[in-house]
Amino acid sequence: MSDSVSPPPHPEPGRLARPQTAAARRGWMRWLPGLQTLREYKLAWLRHDLLAGLVLTTMLVPVGIAYAVASGVPGIYGLYATIVPLLAYALFGPSRILVLGPDSALAAVILAVVLPLSGGDPLRAVALASMMAILSGTLCILAGAARLGFVTELLSKPIRYGYMNGIAATVLISQLPKLFGFPAAGDGPLEGTRAFVEAVLAGSTNWTALLVGLGTLMVIFLFRGSQRVPGILIAVVGATLIVGVLDLAASANVSVLGALPQGLPAFAIPWITDDDLVPVLIGGGAVALVSFADTSVLSRTYAARTGTAVDPNQEMVGLGAANLAAGFFQGFPISSSASRTPVAEAAGAKTQLAGVVGALAVALLLILVPDLLRNLPSSALAAVVIASAIGLIEVADLRRIYRIQRWEFWLSIGCLAGVVVLGAIPGIGLAIMIAVIEFLWDGWRPYCAVLGRAEGVKGYHDITRHPDARLIPGLVLFRWDAPLFFANAEWFQGRALDAVATSPTPVRWLVVAAEPVTSVDVTAADMLAELDETLHAAGIKLCFAEMKDPVKDKLKRFGVFARLGEAAFFPTLGAAVSGYLSTYPVEWLDWEDQG
Repeated sequence: MSDSVSPPPHPEPGRLARPQTAAARRGWMRWLPGLQTLREYKLAWLRHDLLAGLVLTTMLVPVGIAYAVASGVPGIYGLYATIVPLLAYALFGPSRILVLGPDSALAAVILAVVLPLSGGDPLRAVALASMMAILSGTLCILAGAARLGFVTELLSKPIRYGYMNGIAATVLISQLPKLFGFPAAGDGPLEGTRAFVEAVLAGSTNWTALLVGLGTLMVIFLFRGSQRVPGILIAVVGATLIVGVLDLAASANVSVLGALPQGLPAFAIPWITDDDLVPVLIGGGAVALVSFADTSVLSRTYAARTGTAVDPNQEMVGLGAANLAAGFFQGFPISSSASRTPVAEAAGAKTQLAGVVGALAVALLLILVPDLLRNLPSSALAAVVIASAIGLIEVADLRRIYRIQRWEFWLSIGCLAGVVVLGAIPGIGLAIMIAVIEFLWDGWRPYCAVLGRAEGVKGYHDITRHPDARLIPGLVLFRWDAPLFFANAEWFQGRALDAVATSPTPVRWLVVAAEPVTSVDVTAADMLAELDETLHAAGIKLCFAEMKDPVKDKLKRFGVFARLGEAAFFPTLGAAVSGYLSTYPVEWLDWEDQG
């Protein structure tokens, strides 16, 4: 790197970079961060972006073709899905060096839709995949415009690991027949595994193709840790040369890519039938979720490295624009790449101009030398996809999760099993359902406690953790560690009444320590009114301490605040205790005697 090149600005010591939100930019320019980058572009960056783009091309071509074949469409469409999306993201994407294109994480999802609907017709497969890209792109743009960039945060890390490990397993299973040199068979991962084993036992393996594929895989893994040596390029070029020089396509029946059509992708509207719409829409939604989950994580990672920040909502718009471009120009759904982005970074990329150069170089290849990869063996393409799928698998962090939170580990395994058994799209749906259940469970059955005064510790604490804590006669301090809403309202009422019933002395006040209560809905408000009525009939007053003002505002709208009266709300637990003891001074003497 030249000393004259200005690196991206880093935050000053002691400060973090602040996200440049859409609101921080003015007018229509907020939707086109690429133009803003162009206005700030430094001439010294140009040679680095040009070189990085050319280096990136060596990855874009073989990987694009491999992921297209893995997605159930002809290899040429992987290059179409590389060229136009890179140009679109350069204009709409907020990340400076993120590289988008065909991705192994999406291959299983696309294949799950394309394979059963296309009936073996490649043009129909392309139309289905292109429509998936359009639908997923539209969903991403709408979500970004609605500022829903946070949605992928609803999926916990174990659940993300589970579905990604499941997708990796699905991709591996789908590529094994191609690696062994015979056509794939079976519908779904389990059926595919059965068909693969039966084919191997029946002697269908093409040993020459398998050796070529395994050799390709070994070379990829040999250079996997290097960002400067293009292992995939070396492996693919080597396999292509061996097959071409030895004429293995003819002499050993090794399946090859064949000549690519000459020319660039053209604008085309992918027409599908009414019967296709529902599965394509579901698949497009799954693609949008998976691609944005990966893109948002990778985008934040590289933003942190460069000391910049990106707006997740604009990231969603950029991803959506790239998918729309892919769909309308004969491509298929794309995502960010965890393998090509590091290549661009290591080659010195400064801006999205590197991606633009890569896209133009791929376009020139299609115009000038479309026959260059005609001898590229299918088993080598399968090896590229398998290597990428193996890179998706997460084991180390799951071991850590198993040690510290075993039930979340089994959640992850359940998601993995769901993807493998049910297929990519139903499995992702299962992962989302589990995430919602996990989220609701934490609020449905939250922790609650009766509080007392522990010796030598300020404040009031859980008596199960401090068995010697003193209780004030006639006063129950009850803490609830969650928002109050429809799913836990009855549980709250039951636990509060249990706390009153198990008090060692007759109760006069029940004070809810409400600091953890961040919200109340209508169902919970009605429950509080019912609880107050029950307690009032027993001569017990219901009070609240440390309740946040926004929650009080809701209770005022629901009429609960007026029902209880302002005197029932205290700023702190200490104030509530003082209020009780001033009302019932005889209890003060009893409490002091306990001390």
